[in-house]
Amino acid sequence: MTLDPAPLVDPRTFVDGVPYDLLAALREATPVVWVDEPPLLGLPGGPGFWLVLRHADVTDVLRQPRLFSSWLGATQIRDPATEDDLGYVRRMMLNMDPPEHGRLRRPVARSFTPRAVAALEASIRANATRLVERALGEADEGVCDFARDLAADLPLLTLADVLGVPESDRWLLYDWSNRVIGFQDPDRAVSAAFDPRSGTAAAREALRHRPAPDADGRMPDPRTRAGMADLYAYAHLLAEAKRREPGPDVMSILLARDGDDRLSVEEFENMFWLFAVAGNETIRNGLPGAMIALLEHPAQMARLRRDPSLFDTAVDELLRWWTPVMVFRRTATSDTAIAGVPVRAGDKVVVSFASANRDERVFADPDRLDLGRHPNPHLVFGHGPHFCLGAHLARCQLRALFDALLARTTRITYAGTPTYLRSTFQRGVKRLPIHWRRQAPHTPQGFL
Repeated sequence: MTLDPAPLVDPRTFVDGVPYDLLAALREATPVVWVDEPPLLGLPGGPGFWLVLRHADVTDVLRQPRLFSSWLGATQIRDPATEDDLGYVRRMMLNMDPPEHGRLRRPVARSFTPRAVAALEASIRANATRLVERALGEADEGVCDFARDLAADLPLLTLADVLGVPESDRWLLYDWSNRVIGFQDPDRAVSAAFDPRSGTAAAREALRHRPAPDADGRMPDPRTRAGMADLYAYAHLLAEAKRREPGPDVMSILLARDGDDRLSVEEFENMFWLFAVAGNETIRNGLPGAMIALLEHPAQMARLRRDPSLFDTAVDELLRWWTPVMVFRRTATSDTAIAGVPVRAGDKVVVSFASANRDERVFADPDRLDLGRHPNPHLVFGHGPHFCLGAHLARCQLRALFDALLARTTRITYAGTPTYLRSTFQRGVKRLPIHWRRQAPHTPQGFL
């Protein structure tokens, strides 16, 4: 039987969940498979790409930036529409190769070390507790949308602290992430959740630059500068404020650079784009994904309630099981081979984190959630020089939110069917209704 990888390029496939059975069959048959790119959902066709399926080969690709470049064709599967668009996104750290990549990464990396994240932990835990109490209210039991009421807001509050964005403007970041990550999903592509009446004057000014949908209801490509004009307008207004009153935040650190280390306008804009979008979206979808993992494995949820020390391994296992970012692209710089499969210079090479994190060669019984799994060499945060800066921050947020929620409830179940993002890139959760029952207040011994 010939296995057809075509469903993997159709974002509509993922509305029903990741086709793990197909990935497993492909992974067993071959380490690397060719995938065609037909015209789809208003997007033009492409030249096709090599999909890398096994854990060992994914790590090999990611640790060889000279051979598999982030810069040559950027890191999204679909090629940018024009050479100008490609040139612009190449000024983003995500789309750079060493040594240019390191020039931008090093100054901000210290904001994301374990020590730096530890300094933010009290604030993250306080925000998580406040969000959980707000969602539960005073009732003994009830229903809420975990994706919107809890998972969306915690990363926004955290990111506002890290970036130096006023808390009142944080839902701008939500809309920007929706438009960038959800551009294949009509529910997200025109996101407008931010209420300008609640934001700063800078936010209201930035909204004047927000692009409008065309006659077919489509927004411009968010990988172009015109497609995110409001984000870039806000970035420059924020920069003006940080130059007047710098702080310990990432934007102030970037703006303090001078001489040969000074960022170009394009680099600054792209850096803000990267933190505002990528810094929010992965953990925003990792949180409801972790909730789904526990709902699907109630014995594991009970295990975590009984033994909170299990969080030390549980956080990584929850992230592995869900894997928010499913794929990333590289481009071959010369003729080579991956696991013996010939690859030509200029070919697109796409690594599948969704497949690698379920690879039977690395993870015993990979479809099963095991909160005590150790070792756990998952690739949720990537590998090599582009390993995610925010890994420690993401782990801290996940632990804080579930620690707060499980401590205040005795039971959590589905209150409806989750709905998933229409995307080939991000394993997103749009809605996740849950029913919860509150933990009874502690009764002093002898009171009864």
